[in-house]
Amino acid sequence: MSYLILSIVILLIGILGIILNRSNLIIMLMCVELILLASTILLLFESRVLYTLFGQIFAIVILTVAAAESAIGLAIMVNYYRLRGTIAVRALNLLRG
Repeated sequence: MSYLILSIVILLIGILGIILNRSNLIIMLMCVELILLASTILLLFESRVLYTLFGQIFAIVILTVAAAESAIGLAIMVNYYRLRGTIAVRALNLLRG
């Protein structure tokens, strides 16, 4: 039962981090990673309760996608910082294309 509470707390921290912090893109990316981590913990808890492997398989898939998303997001942010000199969310309105 503690895994369920832990995943809900991590999910709420991630959602509140996105809602309250709209200025820094790196913190928003970290909050998205927290949300993905919470869903992974919840799937592992479900897999343990129901004695199935589906939750564990989906958890591995989620962690793989989260790692790829984080790497691509950080690479885009580094290139954008080199180009503009800032990673503020307000400056992203200037993007074209």
